[in-house]
Amino acid sequence: MRDFIKYEVWQISHSLVLEIYSQTINFPKTEQYGIVSQLNRASVSIPTNISEGCGRNSDAEFHRFVQISLGSAHEVEYLLQLSFDLKFIDSENYQSLDAKINLIKQKLYHLAQKLNSK
Repeated sequence: MRDFIKYEVWQISHSLVLEIYSQTINFPKTEQYGIVSQLNRASVSIPTNISEGCGRNSDAEFHRFVQISLGSAHEVEYLLQLSFDLKFIDSENYQSLDAKINLIKQKLYHLAQKLNSK
């Protein structure tokens, strides 16, 4: 059994969730059940699936959950772009969040490759 907290990608993705929740508080109230909900859920899905995968018994099962996390990371990337285009987040915050989600995607991809080669 793996300890998910020791994975750097989990640590970074947890940090991203906290930042996204902090940002979405400022979104228009009309988006509470739209972009806010979807962005929060997608971001939470990344570290959640890493955590769940760590509790599985095989590399193949863990790999599947890493792939799900990667899909959620792509979803977050788009929702951040949409939020920026709609002017819900400013350029500085968008660039910071975008850099972080791309780092997470890179690390998830490499973790998936490592698990797939075992």
